[in-house]
Amino acid sequence: MKKFNIRFTKKEVLLWAFSVFMIIISFFAFSRDGIITLVASLIGITAIIINAKGNPTGQALMIIFSILYGIISFNCAYYGEMITYLGMTAPMAVVALISWLRNPYGDGQEVKVNHIKKSEIVFIFVISIIVTLIFYFILKLFHTANLIVSTLSVLTSFIAVYLTFRRSTFFSLAYAFNDVVLVILWGLASLNDLSYISVTMCFLMFLINDIYGFISWNRMEKRQNQQKNLY
Repeated sequence: MKKFNIRFTKKEVLLWAFSVFMIIISFFAFSRDGIITLVASLIGITAIIINAKGNPTGQALMIIFSILYGIISFNCAYYGEMITYLGMTAPMAVVALISWLRNPYGDGQEVKVNHIKKSEIVFIFVISIIVTLIFYFILKLFHTANLIVSTLSVLTSFIAVYLTFRRSTFFSLAYAFNDVVLVILWGLASLNDLSYISVTMCFLMFLINDIYGFISWNRMEKRQNQQKNLY
């Protein structure tokens, strides 16, 4: 259980608290959906701040978030999001959880950061294009709303989940790009239904936290490398 005794800084607690506050306010101000939207948002934002610490608990929470978000996306006819999160993000979060648990650093509070080689970057690019093209035709078949933006979400999501599994510093940056896409996606939905402003706000908070996660993992990588050099 020591692996899950996560130590947060005061700034991280304030960032999480601010994000939670904004999500709750926007939910009660705009959302007419069930409590599932609020629960999913709170679980998601908590998962991100824990992932920023490199702790495997964040991946466990991401599995739960992916399932709930898939349900929300289905209700909005965003089948791309539903298929992406239920068919890709959730299963990859399971794989990432196993990977993170098998590669602890130090006392197990955080995962060991991995460095991606240039050859693997080429592989990521190729496989991402293939997956995106396949999903494009699937989403088109299902008459997915905002097809182009939804397809772009698939691309950024796949890169993000792959880098998460590989324990790369850039996984949070990839998720940040995905957050931008999702802010646009749900922002478009909000033009027709103001209740989706709460979901848009949720991903705006995700964006801020994922940017912090990228900064945090860079610091973590430098610290691990420095400690490695000492030995």
